[in-house]
Amino acid sequence: MANDLTSSIRKNAKRPAKAAGDSGSVEQHPLRDQIEADRYLNSKKAAKAKRLGLRITKLVPPGTV
Repeated sequence: MANDLTSSIRKNAKRPAKAAGDSGSVEQHPLRDQIEADRYLNSKKAAKAKRLGLRITKLVPPGTV
């Protein structure tokens, strides 16, 4: 189900928002909506990654307490 939603978001973002016939009139999705769709899809991809996004460690040089 989640994969179907992801693929439908991709398809809808690539297609025009509105289209008319005969002499042709096409309207794209607003840029803000395209950016939000891209952010959403990238965040889903990052959440599935098996590696850590950020790792914080404490380094202690040898010879110190």
